[in-house]
Amino acid sequence: MNKTRNQDYCEVQGRGTAEDPLIMAVADGHGSAAHARSHLGSRFAVDLFVEEARRFGALAQPRGDGRPPSLAWLMHYAEHAFPRQLVSAWREKVLGNWARTSSHEEPGLSEEHKVLLYGSTLVGAVLTPRVFAAWQLGDGELTVVDDAGRVTVPLAPAEADLGDETESLCTPEAWLRVRTHWAPVTAPWRAPRLVAVSTDGLSKSFASDRGFLQFMAGLDDRLSAEGADTVRAVLPQWLARASQHSGDDTTLVAAWHRGTPPAPEPAAATAAAPEVPETDAATDPGAPPAPDPAGPPTTGPAPAADPAPPTDPHGRDE
Repeated sequence: MNKTRNQDYCEVQGRGTAEDPLIMAVADGHGSAAHARSHLGSRFAVDLFVEEARRFGALAQPRGDGRPPSLAWLMHYAEHAFPRQLVSAWREKVLGNWARTSSHEEPGLSEEHKVLLYGSTLVGAVLTPRVFAAWQLGDGELTVVDDAGRVTVPLAPAEADLGDETESLCTPEAWLRVRTHWAPVTAPWRAPRLVAVSTDGLSKSFASDRGFLQFMAGLDDRLSAEGADTVRAVLPQWLARASQHSGDDTTLVAAWHRGTPPAPEPAAATAAAPEVPETDAATDPGAPPAPDPAGPPTTGPAPAADPAPPTDPHGRDE
């Protein structure tokens, strides 16, 4: 990828309640010379997503005696208004940054060229007691484990991107390319047991999609068997190993709960690509970490010092 710095940015906050919706997001700046300011673009993307997600959460669960809008209205808002507002706010933010910080020795750049410099992907989700919604533009993954233990990636594109090409916030009319996941929560125990958003540095560390899904299933198993604290302690090491395999920055944000408790525990971790020696890990006092990426989930103690790197013993799926 030839990135000169870690281009990933992430945020997780909230408990999934009406008063405090769970909000989680990751963004991956493109990092090439054509996107020289993408480390800023990814940060702006996550910060602005959090703002829009708070607004969405307030609409879904209004306080006081206000009557909440219908699910049909909320779904239309999520699929149309939310992406347009987010992309518009991002473009305004990056153009404002350009105007404040650019050199007068760089005249003649078009607005689209300026926006291109900040290119970034984005994956984000919001969970309230009433709805679970998520959005994605570009590569990366939203992974969901439901109450029955089924692992899905509901925002996976119908066709994989070729090479390093991906949709981006810097794409003209990018709001038209945002993929949306919509799932009403019909009962507390039907809410997702595990929700994770990750940049593509994690999924690319596996030989196949199946290997990545096994890793996420193992994450759920290890959290259930050992709890969040044990797994959180080694999550940065796992992501660092994944980054070595994929050659890309690797960030995972996850929220998990045991059975029916109403409050998911948020966490985030990020690992830089091999070109970037630093590993940045951010944890929250109630957050979840990951399973042993060496293969199928185990129930033994999590490795403390030298966890095995993510591998897929089954080879690549065709």
